[in-house]
Amino acid sequence: MNLEIDSAVVSRTEAVESALPLQRTGSAVAKFVKWLDRYGEESYDFQTYYSGAVGRKAKRLYYSYPKLGTLAVLPMVFSEALFPPGRQLFWKPQRIPIADAHYAMGFAFLAEMSGDDRYYKRAVHFLEVLQNTRCPGYDEFTWGYPFHWETMLGTIPPETSLITTIPYAYEAFQEVHRIDGNARWRDIMHSIARHAFRDYQDVATSAKAASCPYTPVPNHSLMVVNANAYRAYLLTNAAIEFSDRAFEESAARNLNFVLEAQNPDGSWFYALDGKRAFIDHFHTCFVLKALAKIEALTGDSDCTSAIKRGVDYYTRNLFDDAGIPQPFSRAPRLTVYRRELYDFAECVNLAVLLRGQFPALDNRLTVTLDQILSRWQTSDGSFRSRQLYFGWDNTPMHRWASSQMFRSLCLLLRANDYTFPSYS
Repeated sequence: MNLEIDSAVVSRTEAVESALPLQRTGSAVAKFVKWLDRYGEESYDFQTYYSGAVGRKAKRLYYSYPKLGTLAVLPMVFSEALFPPGRQLFWKPQRIPIADAHYAMGFAFLAEMSGDDRYYKRAVHFLEVLQNTRCPGYDEFTWGYPFHWETMLGTIPPETSLITTIPYAYEAFQEVHRIDGNARWRDIMHSIARHAFRDYQDVATSAKAASCPYTPVPNHSLMVVNANAYRAYLLTNAAIEFSDRAFEESAARNLNFVLEAQNPDGSWFYALDGKRAFIDHFHTCFVLKALAKIEALTGDSDCTSAIKRGVDYYTRNLFDDAGIPQPFSRAPRLTVYRRELYDFAECVNLAVLLRGQFPALDNRLTVTLDQILSRWQTSDGSFRSRQLYFGWDNTPMHRWASSQMFRSLCLLLRANDYTFPSYS
């Protein structure tokens, strides 16, 4: 019976792989690499409008006094919707660590697929950049954003550690360490894990669950589901990597928070704080990705059950009738765009992790990949950031989400044993 099940899974996986346009995907990645070489490693960002003094004050006013604040943010909203290049009037291009981590992983995947040492050197370059851009003021390695982030709960200053960034850095060092065995990368991984364990203080939410904050500031933005999913995966991985029982126990409490936060229909709200009960595409993917990675490491049956219900909700509610990713199933506010590059990138990531297990998700991958290759890459090799109600936002943004798209396509190719060409 087990052999029959295994054969069925293999058969479904092979069918998915054979339907994927791997050659076109490989060409798109090669084209993007050439664009990145020309463009450079700094870019504008989704938050650019609100990073400077004017934008921050307008957004803060919006959160404090919505009616008056709406008038303050309208110029930026109209610019974002009608003239995206206008963002350069509000802030500047910057290097953002989460993007560097994704690029490091993507180039590591290319190095494995091609055997070309030049891709490996690009991956190492991004790790060295990460070492130089770590947040000051912390004993261990950690990263955040280089700009002020105005949120509903207040301003997060630049260089504040973010639990949603540091797992990607951890994975980046881990991927390159798997290639070269350099002890320096593993030491940094251990430092990242110690920081996530010691400096993020849990608050109990049930007898066996706890929520971590978004930053090391005690109680800051508790109850954010994807933040807890990130920490649960990071500490689960580190518990195995470094044989640390304390990491495992802390991870289990955050994992239980995520499992207990799942709604009866299989969805997750962004947060359980009563203020941010929206359901969106890429944050749903973040949660499911973390559960899939934990399940792969531990075989946790509770993860398996949550993934099944989550994928069912995801494939039914976060795609349109044509099977194309849509941003929200429950939106927090009026949006100025139709589709988001981030959603497409994370759909690919999730579908690769769970390939062959859910036919509906496999079908979504096929449609999503075709959309990426036919509509989202520009003639110069960059990726569009958003499809607006009128036209496109073609401003390249490494964090939102060119680097994520690059990594996801590289992951897809590696998962299908694609032979990538040498660096040209």
